[in-house]
Amino acid sequence: MTTIICIQKEDSVSFGADSQTTAPNGRVYSHDKMVKISQVGNYIIAGSGECAPCDIAQHIWQPPLPTAKDLKDLYHFMIAKVIPSMKQCFKDNDYKLEDDSDETRFAFLIAINGTVFEIADDFSVAMNRSGFYGVGSGSSYAIGALHAGATPALAMKIAAENDAYTSAPFVWKTQKKN
Repeated sequence: MTTIICIQKEDSVSFGADSQTTAPNGRVYSHDKMVKISQVGNYIIAGSGECAPCDIAQHIWQPPLPTAKDLKDLYHFMIAKVIPSMKQCFKDNDYKLEDDSDETRFAFLIAINGTVFEIADDFSVAMNRSGFYGVGSGSSYAIGALHAGATPALAMKIAAENDAYTSAPFVWKTQKKN
């Protein structure tokens, strides 16, 4: 798993992610090319969970561009245009969406125009009034720390100290609203 956080502010979103990737056999990987936060056109895409859907979303998928009308209701845009586009890309790249497992397969934090959305592996789209978002096995530690007043950097450090699947170095990315 991993720890990815995002903080929604009035004029921007700020992401943070750890750099550890852990294989199902427990082997740990870390490499500059294996990033959890990617800039794809006008989007920031951060992914946790299985590597295959994260790789597809961050390296193959071409997300739709919002029109002026779409920018007025980005939540609807995510549900009506972004999610169908992502699902089609997964199918086109042979990622099987059906799964009987109760385990979370993947989760994304996706920002467009300085607004963040949390996407679950059932493709539901969520937003949170608190402005704190997190995905991955260490995200609960980080979100709890943020609610207690920790800085994002300290929140990530706390997650790494408490989650075996999270480790530094941490990567940061910000997107401003247009």
